[in-house]
Formats: sequence, structure tokens, C-alpha cells
Amino acid sequence: MEQSAPPPYRRIVEEIRRRIDTGELAPGDRVPSTRRITREWGVAMATATKVLTTLRQEGVVRAVPGVGTVVNDPQAAGHRDQPQTRTRKPARDAQAPEQTPERAPREPDGGGGLNRDRIVGAALKVADAEGLRGLSMRRVAAEFGMSSMALYRHVANKDELVLLMADAAFADVTLPDPAPDGWRERMEAGARLQWELYQRHPWLAQYLSLTRPQPMPRAMALIEWTMARVEGMDPVTLIHMALTLLGFVLSTAAGLEDDLEAEQETGMDQDQWMAAMDPVFEGILASGSYPMYAGMSGTDDETVNLGTLFDFGLERLLDGMEVLVERRAGGRATGRTP
Repeated sequence: MEQSAPPPYRRIVEEIRRRIDTGELAPGDRVPSTRRITREWGVAMATATKVLTTLRQEGVVRAVPGVGTVVNDPQAAGHRDQPQTRTRKPARDAQAPEQTPERAPREPDGGGGLNRDRIVGAALKVADAEGLRGLSMRRVAAEFGMSSMALYRHVANKDELVLLMADAAFADVTLPDPAPDGWRERMEAGARLQWELYQRHPWLAQYLSLTRPQPMPRAMALIEWTMARVEGMDPVTLIHMALTLLGFVLSTAAGLEDDLEAEQETGMDQDQWMAAMDPVFEGILASGSYPMYAGMSGTDDETVNLGTLFDFGLERLLDGMEVLVERRAGGRATGRTP
């Protein structure tokens, strides 16, 4: 009698177990997240969630708060239930950079044409799917079936790799041609280009810093283009306008990476999370103490989200900028193309 094929989730479970058994995923390494599973195997989120649940039930992996789902270490099973502290976003200065092994023998790249561009491209795919927490030199090397030593021939360490990734991400931005003439239209277009970029690369907004900027000419070129039509401002005021706009986009887009990390830690996407929380919120609103929130009852779930917050906040921010520009121009500037 012909045996039926195993269900999709079981095939994915066995593939991840194979990667663990062959050493491709070592103890402590993060396994593919639910989002990465849906992309790599083309399955629904429910199937991806069942994969990780099955692996946890079988003792193959464990969930680590603040990290995600990692390969279990049978030699350290006693540490499985130890509490761990979640850190939302470790400070860049507090992170110990991956050291380049100066005197270790260089591993050949196997003749596969490994180069810096290919490494950066693979790292981008990992970070886009799993966030910066899931990125390591060893994780990227696994994409090529090599050890991390092969990467050090082309990239000094993880810090340099992430900087190259950010620069490569900004190279993906296509400026509109013809460019908007009005200063307000130009600023709005520049802000939306950034917003779209951070949606493609959710980790990027939290990597960038207003207080400790990295040398990234491509990113600087986008900001320069965004502010090119603002006239009559002294340099200090102009840079404040530029950084205020940048800060708004970054702070709003930071929620994209937060949501990705929360999905990896809980195994639930945003819709599943809100559905699980509905009974709790309904109980709170029933008290009558929160009329503003209660007024949203019955509205569509998409009425308020990161996209609507971005649109609303951008318009109000530019409204304020317009007051400043008109004041400097004696009321003659409208900021809009007739």
C-alpha cells in the first residue's frame, strides 16, 4: 500500500533537523523564524508556527526571550529554564564586535566566486528575514555552505558587514525623475522614499543613528536631495529641519523591526497577536474609563497602523515646516507647486 506524503509542516521540521544534525545549525544558533519559513518554503504562517511548535515539543529547539528560537544544547539542558533579560535594542557601543582572527589560516572559498558583494547580498537576505539579532558571520557563511573563516577574506568583521549592508540598501533607492519642484513636495517625496526603504529592510531604521551617524555617502545624498528645494534658511536651521524629518521617519519605522522581533519571539504575526489580545482589551474598555479608545470599537483593524501613523505624522510635520518657511520668506512662500 502506497504511503501518503508527510504534511508540509513535517517536511520542514525534518529539513531543519537535518541542518542541525549536519552542523549547519549549531547549538545556540537561531533557527529560521516563522517569517523566514513562510518565505523559504512558501507555506502559510500557521504552518510555520506549527513547525517551531513541533521542534520545541520534540526538544530540538527552545525559545530564548530577547533572542528568538535557537537550537537546543543537549549538554546544557539544565540551563533551559533559566530566566533571561530581554533587551529591546542593545546599544551599539555595548556590543562586542566580532573579532577578525588575524593569524588563523584562511579558508579557500571553494571556487564559488565568493566576494564582498555576494556576502553583502546574502547578509541582507538574512537580516531582512530575521533582523540584526539573527545576523552573524557564521549565519551568513552558512548561506554559502562555508565556515565564517571564508568571509573574513572579504569583510573584516560584523560591524563592517552591517555598514556595507546599510550602504547597499540605500543604493537601492531610485530618485524620481523629474524631481518635485516645490520644497514641501520634495521633502515629502524624500521621506516616502526612506519609508519605503525601511519597509524593505525593517532592521535598517534601528541601525541608523542621529547622534552617532555612520559615514554613508549614499544615505547623505538622499537627505541632500530631500532638502534641495528649501531656500532662505541658514545652515543650522536647514540641518535641524533635515534631521527632524529623518528622526520622524526613523522613529516610526523602528516599529517594523519591533514587530518582526515580536513575531519571532511569540510565533504570532500582528493579526494573530491582536486577535489574542481582543478579549483583554474589551474587558478594559468595558469599564467606561477610556472613551477615546472605546470610540474605535467596531472600526476596521487597518484604520490605525504604522502606515496611517506615518501619513498623518508626515503631513502635520510638514505643516509645521511650512509655517517656518513662510515666516522666513515674509509670507510669500507656499511650498507647493501651482
